[in-house]
Amino acid sequence: RFIACPQLARTVQRCLQDGARPGPQPVLLECAPGPGILTRTLLNAGVRVVALESNSAFLPNLQSLENSLDGQLKVIYGDFFRLDPLVTGTVKPPAMCSDKLFETMGVAAVPWRADVPVKIFGILPQKKERNTLWRLLFALYECSSIYRYGRVELNIFISEKEYKVLTAKPGETRAYQALTVLWQVGCEIQLLHTEPWSSFVTNLKNGGLAVPKSTWLPNDHLCLVRLTPQQNLFTGGLKPTNSATFIFMVKQCLAKPKSRLTDRLNSWSLDNGGKLLRELEIPRDAEARNLYPEDYRRLFEALQNSSMFTETWFHDDVLESIRHIN
Repeated sequence: RFIACPQLARTVQRCLQDGARPGPQPVLLECAPGPGILTRTLLNAGVRVVALESNSAFLPNLQSLENSLDGQLKVIYGDFFRLDPLVTGTVKPPAMCSDKLFETMGVAAVPWRADVPVKIFGILPQKKERNTLWRLLFALYECSSIYRYGRVELNIFISEKEYKVLTAKPGETRAYQALTVLWQVGCEIQLLHTEPWSSFVTNLKNGGLAVPKSTWLPNDHLCLVRLTPQQNLFTGGLKPTNSATFIFMVKQCLAKPKSRLTDRLNSWSLDNGGKLLRELEIPRDAEARNLYPEDYRRLFEALQNSSMFTETWFHDDVLESIRHIN
C-alpha cells in the first residue's frame, strides 16, 4: 500500500502526461488503490481511472469518491493478481476473469500492433513477486489473459533486486537469467522512478520495515517500471502458438549459465549445432550467459526453420514447465 508521498505523486502525474498521445487515451487500471492516495493523483492528471480493490474495508471511501465524480472513476471489487485462476467452476471474488474485468471497464480487444489500450498501475505482491512475473510473462507470449486485448502496458512497482534481474546484461553473474532474456525480448523496459521502502506501508509488528532480504543484489528501493510489449514481437518466427517452446528453450539454456551453447544443442540431439551457430555468427565456444536476448530469439527462429528441429522432444517438458509456473 502507498502512503502519502508528494514527490512520488508528481512523478506519476508527469509520467502519465509524458506518455499521452493525441486522440483517445487508454484506460488506466489501478490495482489495490487502498485509501485512494494515488487514485486522486491519477484523477488530477485528467485520466479515466478504473480502481480494482480486493480489500472491502477500502471500498466505501473509493465508492464515495466515485459518486462525487462524473464517470471519471469506476470502482470494482477484485484482485488483479488473482485474474484468471486455474480452477473449474465459478470464480469467487475477489478472484475474477479478465474477460469480465475488461467488459466491465468497457474495453474491447485491439490488434497487437495497435496502440496500447490499457495502462495498468500497481505494486507486485512481494511474497509472490517472482511467480507473478513469470505468470505475466506466459500470458504476454501466449496473448492470453489481459494480453488478449492487445499490448497492455504495465506500470508497476517491483523490488530493486528484481528490476536488476529484468535489466541485466549478458555476462552479469547471477542477475542475467531466463527471466531477463524473456522480458527484454517481449517488452520495452523503462525505469520511471525509484522510491525508498519507507514510502510504503510495509511495517512489521516490531516497527521495522518488511523489506525482502537480498544478499547479492541491491534492494533499497521499490522501482516504478514501465513494461510495454514490443509491437514487432510476433512479426518473425516467434508466434503465440510456439512461444511456450521459446520460453522453455531459454530456461533450459540458462539453467546452467556457464555451459557452452554447443553442448546444450548437442544435448538436444542437434548434430549440426555448430553449423547453425556459425550461420548466426555466434562463437562456437559461447556460453549461455554470453548471448544477448535478441540472439536467443534469432536462435529459436533459426531452429524453427531448420529441418533438424522438431518440437516433439520438447513437448512434455514444456507442459511440465507451464504447470509448474502456473
